[in-house]
Amino acid sequence: MPGAVTIGYAGGLIVTPAVRELRRRCPDAEVRTLHLDWNDVHPALLDHRVDVVIAREPFPSGQLRVAVLYQEPRVLLVPKTHRLAGKESITLDDFADEPLVRYADATYDAFWSIEPRPDGRPAPDGPLVEAHEDKLEAIAGGRALALAPANSTTGGHSTLRRDLTAIPVDGIEPCNVAIATRGGGSSGLVTAFFESARSHLTGHGSDGNTSTW
Repeated sequence: MPGAVTIGYAGGLIVTPAVRELRRRCPDAEVRTLHLDWNDVHPALLDHRVDVVIAREPFPSGQLRVAVLYQEPRVLLVPKTHRLAGKESITLDDFADEPLVRYADATYDAFWSIEPRPDGRPAPDGPLVEAHEDKLEAIAGGRALALAPANSTTGGHSTLRRDLTAIPVDGIEPCNVAIATRGGGSSGLVTAFFESARSHLTGHGSDGNTSTW
């Protein structure tokens, strides 16, 4: 299957097993990868910098085709000196009055702030952050806490700062790891990558996936 495809990935997600399988299946194709910021997923697809992306929802999905590959539980990032540090697990009630970092995108911010809250109260405002490093600095400096995907912080794909720790949060919905491409039909290479991703990118402790393209 000759041709070329550029595979985007965001948020520290590892796509290597699926990319390796695609290259094995399509040895004559040019298979490229490109890391994206979380807020660049939609623009990168629409302006054809990438042909397919693996990223965590939520992200804008207009003019895209999106399928969920697997789910990740969420954890709370706190300083190691925080009153909750060392807990085996917590619930939203344990940190409902604490500010969480905020994001410029309203949908993304609402998901990671759990807003609206089940009791109808607004989430306490924390500092607005743009970069991952700024988020970690805000937490370490005691300005706010933050929810994060479990696989990116606990035995997953990135190293958490030594002055922070991650606590599993019970009773909140997990985040979805999804594959997205432009609407209107997919190339043979994009379809082949989806098949590889569905087989090889299942997350830690997931039940497999049943996504259809």
